[in-house]
Amino acid sequence: MREIKTCIFDMDGVICDTAKYHFYAWKKLGDRLGIVFTEQDNERLKGVSRMESLEILLSLSDRTYAEEEKLSFAEEKNKNYVDYISAMDKNEILPGVLEVLEYCRKEGIKTALGSVSKNAGIILDRLKLWPYFDAVIDGTKVVRAKPDPEVFLKGAGETGAEPSCCVVFEDAYTGIEAARAAGMLAVGIGSEQALPNADFVIRGFEEMSAEQLINRIRQF
Repeated sequence: MREIKTCIFDMDGVICDTAKYHFYAWKKLGDRLGIVFTEQDNERLKGVSRMESLEILLSLSDRTYAEEEKLSFAEEKNKNYVDYISAMDKNEILPGVLEVLEYCRKEGIKTALGSVSKNAGIILDRLKLWPYFDAVIDGTKVVRAKPDPEVFLKGAGETGAEPSCCVVFEDAYTGIEAARAAGMLAVGIGSEQALPNADFVIRGFEEMSAEQLINRIRQF
């Protein structure tokens, strides 16, 4: 039976659906620059850093931009995004998430947030989730984006767990790659088609009880 010391949760698409706010923020920037940016384009940004995401957006334009302009665009997008997420509340926590976090507490399993977002703290504030995490690793603590395993390895380190005793919940292909590179069990949140590299996939935490989920992981 697998020993579980720490469960590590990605933020976007796992704990809450902030992907829509990223889309709104990038689209607002794109509209200002005269760049058509669709929801399909936005799918390419999943699990990608802000500057890499900006490059993808700008690749849809025929224009080239100086580095100073790009930095300004990235800040503009972030301001747009922060405006959106500042209006969030705990009703935006995805179904089943609190049950899993509370069950981990009951079972003595540590919990960590593993997100490359630099705005994770704002979201935790708005969702009132800080008390549920033993460690919060976000974009202010890491220098390498997923699929590099840095964010998850730091989560393991701050909770005192060996990587082999950690489980990662992720909704992005690159996040699953990062978890596997860290030597951790990778549970995909979403569809098997989108996450073929996960150890196993669930549609969402509401698919089964927290006890059933943890027992399934232990038996994997």
